[in-house]
Amino acid sequence: MANYNKVILAGNLTRDPQLSYTPTQTPVVDFGMAINRTWRGQDGEKREETCYVDCRAFGRTAETINQYLSKGRPVLVEGRLRFSSWEKEGRKHSKLSVTVENFQFLGSAQGGQGGQGGGSYAPQQQAPAPQQAPAPQQAPQQQAPPPDFGDEPAPPPDDGGGEDIPF
Repeated sequence: MANYNKVILAGNLTRDPQLSYTPTQTPVVDFGMAINRTWRGQDGEKREETCYVDCRAFGRTAETINQYLSKGRPVLVEGRLRFSSWEKEGRKHSKLSVTVENFQFLGSAQGGQGGQGGGSYAPQQQAPAPQQAPAPQQAPQQQAPPPDFGDEPAPPPDDGGGEDIPF
């Protein structure tokens, strides 16, 4: 049986990203996300639950997340689930987290729509002011002769009263 481990989440950061480095100087960023779900119960009442997820990213992705995201900002992450288990004070603990492979900004710092995706960021630039188009140039009054196609005979001149030729 094939294995497949992929998760896509859209939510808001619950805390500012925390950047650190591995012993080999690879950037690592840890952050939390809150993903809200709203539904109506059988009794018709509106219900809501929040799922809190720990996330970790590496490399250039980690540096970009650390630089441009902060608590409360919306983001979409794509990655894989990772299961961790450890023992502390004689008790076993475990948790699932997401290793971020790609992400996309949602919204913007100014509260507008959209950001750059794919884990890279380029600040939004304003469109240049429209420039007035140059005036169209006048076509020459004389028509150019038809192109020469070698041995092909030239078409007869149009005398204005010719027959319609079906094709």
